[in-house]
Amino acid sequence: MSHFAAAVTRGADGWAAIELDLSGIADIEEITDRLRDADPEAFVSLLFVESDDAYLAILRLDEGEDLRVFGSDSVFAEESRLGAILLGDIEDTLPELAGEDGEEPGAAEEEERPSAEPDVEPVGDSELLADLGMPGGRLLELCAQEGMLPADLTAEICQAIGAGDELEEMREV
Repeated sequence: MSHFAAAVTRGADGWAAIELDLSGIADIEEITDRLRDADPEAFVSLLFVESDDAYLAILRLDEGEDLRVFGSDSVFAEESRLGAILLGDIEDTLPELAGEDGEEPGAAEEEERPSAEPDVEPVGDSELLADLGMPGGRLLELCAQEGMLPADLTAEICQAIGAGDELEEMREV
């Protein structure tokens, strides 16, 4: 499987983004060490791991501690060694979101919503970006959107949290 990893960090000077090399990693602790090393002074460190135009994993560290993880699809852990390292410790998939009125997602707004891929099973902490401007419900919605590639999802998330320009500049280098 091919993958791309971007560390997006927010420190005293704002957001920054760099590509991280995850080759040769042995476990999640080694990945978190590499994320910490991207900016040891960061208030928030995010790692976006895109794999095979199919999967996205997001890791978050606040001030270098308290790892939180989200995966766009539980299948990533089954299909790759990297996916197993990133998502292997997550026990449960996320339940489908019910609408505010208790209806199933999209029941009342089916014509307005983009079609969703029913096979996608997000896992982990969908609220890990909520305080940055990407609520869990919106994150789940984006993951289920048909035709949304991991790179598109990363770009959309970074735009919502205020790091879109930094991510775009990093990808252009």
